[in-house]
Amino acid sequence: DLGAGTAQIPIELVRRVPHLHITAIDAAESMLALAHQNIATAGLTDRITLVRADAKRLAATQSGACFDTGSYDVVISNSILHHIPEPREVVAEAIRVTTPGGLLFHRDLCRPGDEAELDRIVNTYAAGATPYQRKLFTDSLHAALTLDEMRQLVADFGFAIETVRMTSDRHWTWTAVKK
Repeated sequence: DLGAGTAQIPIELVRRVPHLHITAIDAAESMLALAHQNIATAGLTDRITLVRADAKRLAATQSGACFDTGSYDVVISNSILHHIPEPREVVAEAIRVTTPGGLLFHRDLCRPGDEAELDRIVNTYAAGATPYQRKLFTDSLHAALTLDEMRQLVADFGFAIETVRMTSDRHWTWTAVKK
């Protein structure tokens, strides 16, 4: 899991799949500290490995984790790409470490087409939030890739554009099998 944050998604996944083991990475020490607490509280320290690593340069990590080419059957991320100035680097690394026949699953915010749509989304999903939280959400939507931009990015790596689709009014999801 690239950009695992507080590890809520890895925790839920290993709860649902009995023999699953997840390597959860994040670049932020503060997120990893919270993730460690959450994993320990859930009693899943034997099934979720935390690694401090940069999702743009997994091979350069000094963590001792294996990020060799083709070393993971599934590589996922949720809402990390809009935080990365060059999301192409994260996508390239995700593809590189996925085994042939492995699954790539990435979900993120989709930048709205205009300010009216952005305002609608913020007003719908952050209506009760503080002004600061609304600003953060707005900034994240501005930073996100559009559906067409994400489709072009995956096409540049040889994947069909149809592997990226809108899965809500504010998210695209890319699901593909690596050849």
